[in-house]
Amino acid sequence: MTTPTPSPQPGNGPQGGWGPAFPPAQPMPRSVGRRRTWLTYGVISFVALFVGVGIGASGGDSTAAGASTDAKAAPRPTVTVTKTGEAQAAPGPTVTETVTAKPKKTKAAGPASSFSGEGEYLVGEDIKPGTYKTAGSEGGFGCYWERAKDASGEFGSIIANNNLEGPGRVTLNSGEYFKTNRCQEWKKVG
Repeated sequence: MTTPTPSPQPGNGPQGGWGPAFPPAQPMPRSVGRRRTWLTYGVISFVALFVGVGIGASGGDSTAAGASTDAKAAPRPTVTVTKTGEAQAAPGPTVTETVTAKPKKTKAAGPASSFSGEGEYLVGEDIKPGTYKTAGSEGGFGCYWERAKDASGEFGSIIANNNLEGPGRVTLNSGEYFKTNRCQEWKKVG
């Protein structure tokens, strides 16, 4: 006995036969980002391979390159220098001589014969008595000098004073005080 075979109906199987119906196959979407990632890694690997090969080739041939340049070099002449020594006499006895040095006599420190144009000086102790000369003012305010009986600074102790606009002279006696401001150096002239 034969079993009737049902006739195929569209949509009833993978080939139109019996069985479950599948939807039509659609192409799988390819991820563009994944393709670019693999492409980037591939290019980087390729470049690294060539850099490594270049480094290996340059480092490995260094002895061979040096040998080839030495082989091409022409032989160089050899120079030998011979130096003869002079005959030396036997050393003589060593003589030691003791010398005692005598210090030079120095002048005792005393009053100066020239001094600065700023300050107060005791004549006979700080500076020598006599006549002194200055070139004048050190600035634009004039040169002031004062002879005094004592160092009190009182108006009554002043013997003589002056404001110089140019060069000037003053005679100082022992025991007096001499005060000077804004003057160039004073030098003994007499």
